[in-house]
Parts: sequence; structure tokens; C-alpha cells
Amino acid sequence: MASPDLSGRIIVVTGASRGIGWNAAVALGAAGAHVIAIARTVGALEELDDAIRAKGGSATLVPLDLRDLDAIDRLGLSIYERWGKLDGLLGNAGLLGLITPVGHLDPKEWNDVMTVNVTANYRLIRSLDPLLQRSDAGRALFLSSGAAEKCRPFWGAYSTSKAALEALVRTYAAEVASTSVRVNLFEPGPLRTQMRAKARPGEDPQTLKHPSAVAPDLVRMLSPEFHDHGTRFEFPTNSVTHFLD
Repeated sequence: MASPDLSGRIIVVTGASRGIGWNAAVALGAAGAHVIAIARTVGALEELDDAIRAKGGSATLVPLDLRDLDAIDRLGLSIYERWGKLDGLLGNAGLLGLITPVGHLDPKEWNDVMTVNVTANYRLIRSLDPLLQRSDAGRALFLSSGAAEKCRPFWGAYSTSKAALEALVRTYAAEVASTSVRVNLFEPGPLRTQMRAKARPGEDPQTLKHPSAVAPDLVRMLSPEFHDHGTRFEFPTNSVTHFLD
């Protein structure tokens, strides 16, 4: 299947310096989108910029720690002043946190996970929804996890954050259902990422798919031709759940 033509589209990608975010940003740029790439590490963003340019794309690099919530408001203002709209948001950034009993979780560790995985996405919606509404086909896609439902022992911070994220996104989707903005969730499943290696240190990474495997679906779901709304796409099973039904 040919990649959608995203020429002229402006798309924000959080957590763009590695893994799923990196590969999605490169694929979006190759499809013609101008990528606003957000990550904490300047050097990794510069390497991403080189990779996007090598594919004929373009990017604006935004070194930003999503725990700096006020900076997310400034991001929205900057996008408005430069482009006047936003066509897509890929909420990819996430923290695993410590794999430890709930009672052993350090409060700062808990707060960091909840801030990056939940509160930052709320602030992104708050800052960027007005810009998505100015697009002819605004698209917002957020990465979830099977941990939101499975709730394994010792995964308390991560599981709780992903369950909260899903509740946030489902609510947002219901609120914009009568607009041209389409909002969906994406579960990538196990992939060969640094987060997975940290979570499962004994696992052979070569048994897992590379994060580039999900990039075509992410591009598809952020394109103006994708009209589904209020869905949760599970990459491992290629299945879709309609959560607004």
C-alpha cells in the first residue's frame, strides 16, 4: 500500500528522538509532512533531522522536556504564530518508571511517570486542540499499551498512567466527535525499543519487531484520508475496537 501524501501537513511528534517516535517522524517526513519533533536530547534530534532530510523531508526541532508543562503552552503559541494551524499530533512520549511494588514506588518516580504519560498529554490537548480545529482534517493519535488493562504486578505506575491516558483520550474523542478532528489510540505491542529492553532485560530483542514496523500504520492514521474516530488499534493483532460505540 502506498504511503499517504502528507505534503503541506504540519505534524507534532513527541518522544521523537528514538524508537517508535523516531521511526514515525522519519516516515511522516518521507510522506511529505513537516515534522515538529519534540524530545529532550538535542543531539538525538539533530540526528533525526539528518535522517528526515535524507528521505526528502523537513522538520522543526523542539528540545523540550514534557515535564515543563508551561513550555507546552509556549509550543502551541509558536505553532500558531508560524503556521496558524496544526494537522496532526502523535502523542508518543512515555516513561516506564520503576518495575517495583506499588508500596515501594518513590513519589518523585510516580509523579514523573504520571506527568509525562498523562498530564503532558492533557496539556498538549489543551494547547494544540485549537490548532487542530483550524486544520481541514486534524488528527490526534496517542500511544497506549496493553498494560492499561493487564495490570501486572510491579507495573503500577506505568499501568495506571496508560489507563488514565486512555480515559483522557476517550473523553477528548467524545468531545470533538462533531468536528473535523479525529482522535484515536494506538497499541504498538512488544517492539525492539529501549523501554522494552528496560522492562524485560532477559528478553532476546531479536525476537521482536523493529519499531519501524508500526510506522506505516501511524502515518496512515494521521493522514487526512483516515476518517475513523474513537478507535483503539492494536498492532499485534491488526484489530480495531470502537470505544465510542
